[in-house]
Amino acid sequence: MTTSVTIIGAGLGGLVLARVLHVNGIQSTIYEAEPSAMARTQGGQLDIHEEDGQIALAAAGLTAEFRAIIHEGGAASRVLDRHGTVLHEDADDGGRPEVLRGDLRRILIESLPDGTIQWGKKLVSIGDRHELTFADGTTVQTDLLVGADGAWSKVRPLLSDAKPEYVGTSYVETYLYDVDEKHPATAAAVGGGGMFALAPGQGITAHREAGDVLHAYIQLTRPVDWFADIDAERVAAEFEGWAPELTALITDGETPPVVRQLHTLPTGHRWDRVPGVTLVGDAAHLAPPAGEGANLAMFDGAQLGLAIAAHPGDIEAALTAYEQEMFPRSEVSAADAYVILDLCVGDRAPHGLVDFFTGAATPSGLR
Repeated sequence: MTTSVTIIGAGLGGLVLARVLHVNGIQSTIYEAEPSAMARTQGGQLDIHEEDGQIALAAAGLTAEFRAIIHEGGAASRVLDRHGTVLHEDADDGGRPEVLRGDLRRILIESLPDGTIQWGKKLVSIGDRHELTFADGTTVQTDLLVGADGAWSKVRPLLSDAKPEYVGTSYVETYLYDVDEKHPATAAAVGGGGMFALAPGQGITAHREAGDVLHAYIQLTRPVDWFADIDAERVAAEFEGWAPELTALITDGETPPVVRQLHTLPTGHRWDRVPGVTLVGDAAHLAPPAGEGANLAMFDGAQLGLAIAAHPGDIEAALTAYEQEMFPRSEVSAADAYVILDLCVGDRAPHGLVDFFTGAATPSGLR
């Protein structure tokens, strides 16, 4: 099959798509705005789920490589209250192993033929017949265009007028290093995996990463403008009275705090079939973070790649088959993600999340 696929964005969804196409003998090219694979850090740990992320990596022929980068014990979790009291704890049962996003991206990049990814190609406009113009002045024309370019996708407007909207909560990202030696009380509070210390409207969550690193997200339900000019002292003031081993994740942070505003597309976002173009991952179904975003992006990429391979010579049939399955799948996941966000920072926090972990409540049952 000689079909060539043009993919915008070298995130996990676009990379899995390119890899599944390669495994099936189909050429693709990824255009990525970043200048290189090492241009920036790639976020923290991801739990890779059996029902989507692991299936995607199997379709990509990368199960062994994935198993080699697992952070053993990283999927353990605990829920605390603001005083540091442990309300619930789960061991790592191996079902959703944790890996660093950067390691996962690396094995995907290394699995692709040289030249598949064109770095430093920032898309600035899309013209007639899918003519792509990049910031360096170069142009490319393609018959099959896939937007894997995330929340602020430049491909999405070809399909939909939907724009991401702020959900009312932001995360402030911090890191602590050499934690067993320099921050033993905080290291003990977090434990060996993920920690969720929650209260209505706010929370401190953290994950232990390889190399004695604690990677934290401080959750605050505040207007966007509140985060315009923040520092650790201002954020810490919102957690007055919390256990010091928890607030140390703010006050002792060893990197400048970085704000991650949470935006979403409408739940059930979909579009009418437009010839020769589709979306994967956050470009298609941006939702609150609930552990599914990376998994769904990879699953989208794998399913789209397999659909293209299964419909040689009929791209529209492939895109139709892919979208018909992707739309309802992503709608259910997005609705559940809102429920989980509410469990973390809504009126029932932290006890709502305890109910979720213990099976006393599920996202579907809480809607």
